[in-house]
Amino acid sequence: MKVGGKEVELIDLLSGPVINNEVVPTTTSSKRAASEPADDLPSTSWKKPKKKTTHSLVKFTTEGCDALVLPSPSNDHQWTFNPRKLPVTQVAVDSFLSRVLRPHQKEGVTFLYECVMGMKNSQYFGSILADEMGLGKTLQTITLLWTLLRKGPYGGYPVVRRALVVSPSSLVLNWQKEFDRWLGKHRLRTFAVDQKNKVTEFARLTQIPIMLISYEMLMRNFDDISQIKFDILVCDEGHRLKNNNIRTSVLLNQLEIKARVLLTGTPIQNDLQEFYALVDFVNPGILGSAQEFRKKFEEPIVASRQPNCTNDEQVLGDERALELNSRTSCFILRRTQAVINQYLPTKTEIVVFIKPVPIQRNLCRAALDWWENRDRNPGSGDVCHLGVMTALKKICNHPALIKCENLFEDDPDDDTGSYQESLLQELSNFYNGYEGGNVAVHHSAKLTVVRRLMEHTLGLGERMVLVSYFTQTLDLLASLCDEMGLRYCRLDGSTPSTQRTAIVDEFNATYSQSVIFLLSARAGGVGLNLVGASRLVLFDSDWNPASDAQAMSRIWRDGQRKSVYIYRLLTCGTIEEKIFQRQLSKAGLSGAVVDPQKRSKIKLSKEELKDLFTFHSGEESITHCSLNCNCDGSGSVPSPGDSSFSDDKENELDDDERDCQLRLGSKSKHDQNEQGDLRMNQLFQWQHHGPPFVNNAVQLLGLLQASDLLAFMFVSPPSTEPHA
Repeated sequence: MKVGGKEVELIDLLSGPVINNEVVPTTTSSKRAASEPADDLPSTSWKKPKKKTTHSLVKFTTEGCDALVLPSPSNDHQWTFNPRKLPVTQVAVDSFLSRVLRPHQKEGVTFLYECVMGMKNSQYFGSILADEMGLGKTLQTITLLWTLLRKGPYGGYPVVRRALVVSPSSLVLNWQKEFDRWLGKHRLRTFAVDQKNKVTEFARLTQIPIMLISYEMLMRNFDDISQIKFDILVCDEGHRLKNNNIRTSVLLNQLEIKARVLLTGTPIQNDLQEFYALVDFVNPGILGSAQEFRKKFEEPIVASRQPNCTNDEQVLGDERALELNSRTSCFILRRTQAVINQYLPTKTEIVVFIKPVPIQRNLCRAALDWWENRDRNPGSGDVCHLGVMTALKKICNHPALIKCENLFEDDPDDDTGSYQESLLQELSNFYNGYEGGNVAVHHSAKLTVVRRLMEHTLGLGERMVLVSYFTQTLDLLASLCDEMGLRYCRLDGSTPSTQRTAIVDEFNATYSQSVIFLLSARAGGVGLNLVGASRLVLFDSDWNPASDAQAMSRIWRDGQRKSVYIYRLLTCGTIEEKIFQRQLSKAGLSGAVVDPQKRSKIKLSKEELKDLFTFHSGEESITHCSLNCNCDGSGSVPSPGDSSFSDDKENELDDDERDCQLRLGSKSKHDQNEQGDLRMNQLFQWQHHGPPFVNNAVQLLGLLQASDLLAFMFVSPPSTEPHA
């Protein structure tokens, strides 16, 4: 309507007593956007109103190439959700957000909007955004929440008044920082629950629409949270809810919130029970009860994967897999990092095979001899194979780690029994630990390589991230930094969550004095942005390739301006190389192999254990040898005639590979050429470097000074073309 020649939009009618010919509202309008504070009461004498930038009252225009107009509701949707027959209004993302969204992010926002609005299925309002790390899941979620807080398709009224965002404790402040970054405190304020900021205080602050809380704090304050009416729930790192019997899942399911968004960058494993738990969390009942799901879907699909299955079982399993896909693909979206390669600098991955030094060889042999003769060792008891594996991995990191007070300190779930003392005594006979109080760098081949790589990197004026799964290894690396006089930042499980954001910001600052970042892969392997560094070293590996991928992606993210080099260090012929091979063959230890409650009970055959506990004393990479590659190791990509490697086994694995997240989720139009995880046969697309190494190539990678310790290297092709 027009008033005084101006076009205005009627939002609501005010009711109340009339004073001096003005209507004084008695209550705040129920139609006000949750993100806006209540207006002040007008004075009893007329004054020219001040110009206000109240976003909920500004009529939105979609002009311009950056506009993102969200889908309009269908006739069926209007019939179900618009009983008052309010006018259908256009919902568009504000231009200050839409202009920074990349194409895949606009697609993600549209996908989330359709899911939580019930446009895909009028009975379910949940979604799973399963993009890989670095694709901007946080920005997409913030855009969704801001839009829903401000407007809706019926009468323009906001869809959401209050939102609950749950994340790991290490990411709560990061979420608050991202809201401030993209929206600004002048547009929206968030409330982060901690020891000082209580849930009950948030309940009173009606002008703050978003509460941020960790999973741990949610469990402590659940009674207070359940008294607050939230319209939407966001669970970051949602793969931790893959068991619907854990207390966190049980409590979250008790919240009466229909619209649920689950964010995860970790691939959902092939365990269909885990997949069911996540799907049932976001859309309860869509797959029936757990028993119904097991009978209808899990059992036929699992049976069809067995090598001796009948034709009928194969057909039935395929039919049920297709039906499962059709039920779930509409609310699961996954894109890989390939969609943002064009926006990032080049990334080069180097798998470095390092020759062990003599003391490491002797200790590996001693540990394996002890394991082979375990039945004759006094006090060995019921041997924990995982404990022996941990000891072997620590020997590869540095022999000094076996002299720690507790060899298995980083493995709290390890039930080692009395055999630990026996193994420690056996290994202690071969090693005396530190020399002169300093780190004996030359006793570890990997540590020697890292020191020389650090010297090269610092000479270029660049910074480096060192990642390990063991806090004792981080202690060792910290001692090396002290010895070299280098300032470093450190983040591990003991770092208070309130300090983590400050530590990351300090390191990423342009003029930061810290040149090394020591990172625990378990405590900080997800959600951190460490673009202040251009080189990352994965000092040791995990059985789960997804964990390694999370850790290695910390520096190749939005905001990175330099070419990135990522090094994976493996000690030749040891269990480290066996772990890498199992990752390549999609056979890494996961929940199906190690029972989290009884990690001492490893479900491995005798042949698998024998292979893992075999030490190859040669100075060649057994991974390269297993490829049957006849290349000369000059750094070129092998030609098809250089190998007799057969794809038969890879093809068999491909048939079995039904990653629920990749197969059952919808695939982005920007991500049709998804490669998936690195496989054995894909190493033929990488450069092969072997001795004698070409100096120019090794110098470019920063490893020239360490070439005497190198056995072999696989170097990936650049992920993107260099930017101009």
